[in-house]
Amino acid sequence: MKDLLEIVSESMYSNLQDLKKRRVQWQENKERVVFTNGCFDLLHLGHLTYLSQARNLGEVLIVGLNSDSSVRKIKGPQRPIKTQDERRLHLAALSFVDAVIIFEDETPAELIAALQPDILVKGGDYRPEEVVGRETVEKAGGQVVILPFLSGYSSTKLIQKIKDS
Repeated sequence: MKDLLEIVSESMYSNLQDLKKRRVQWQENKERVVFTNGCFDLLHLGHLTYLSQARNLGEVLIVGLNSDSSVRKIKGPQRPIKTQDERRLHLAALSFVDAVIIFEDETPAELIAALQPDILVKGGDYRPEEVVGRETVEKAGGQVVILPFLSGYSSTKLIQKIKDS
């Protein structure tokens, strides 16, 4: 019987080439691939709801995870709280996440272009025209979906709450 780390490691890709091969298999099996990305620094109910809803749009969910250096560029020098390896393990352990891949850039544009997801998902704090990779996905016949934002949940607010206590 496999332990959790073995199961989780099957969902973690450090090599884009390996993930692209899996993408071809999913495509051959007529499985719709959903892609989303983010920092996912402190997983909270908002993240879990969002990722579950994203997965429900297709048969496969790939999560592009900002690297530690990428998070620092976006969120500042005090972030991330958890390392990219910890964040990747947490995401990969979720039953509705099929693959996690870390990217170094500030945006996942190159990753999206390489993987050509059928559906690109972002949260309700985005407008479709702001979504990185939208044109790439739509040009290939895919779609962009904006999921409703679950108010009251934020890593930044959670960090502040911890600091205040």
